[in-house]
Amino acid sequence: MGKSTFVYVTYIRTTPEKLWSALTDDVEFMKQYWFGTRCESQWIPGSSWKMVSPDGSVTDSGEIVEAEPPRRMVIRWQNQMKPELKAEGASLCTMELEAAGTAVKLSITHTIDREPSKLIAAVSGGWPKVLSNLKSLLESGSVALQAPYPAAKA
Repeated sequence: MGKSTFVYVTYIRTTPEKLWSALTDDVEFMKQYWFGTRCESQWIPGSSWKMVSPDGSVTDSGEIVEAEPPRRMVIRWQNQMKPELKAEGASLCTMELEAAGTAVKLSITHTIDREPSKLIAAVSGGWPKVLSNLKSLLESGSVALQAPYPAAKA
């Protein structure tokens, strides 16, 4: 069986500790860059993880596979909202943080053991928007995008 992978790398002018906190601890901050969505977990290996939309529904869930603050996190991730994505099973999302001078290199690698994957196609559209907002919020204090899918111009 093949594997589908999405990789996104960005450099954010912050510290590894502040970036880790933005990814895990500060729910109100998280909701700003994740379009109202929040992630809930104890952020330790074996703990449950879930992504909760603004209306309170769980969109994705799984568990923390690895957590090495402020350097590395691996989440077993399965969509719960769309039957065709849920049917693909669990994926792995790996977040790696590496100090790079006055910035932090953030690498997201999202994989699933199937080719092709509708889930990986879906996250490949979402991660760039979420991470652009995260970068902008940490560096300037405001998000780059107000909505994940802006209304088309007439």
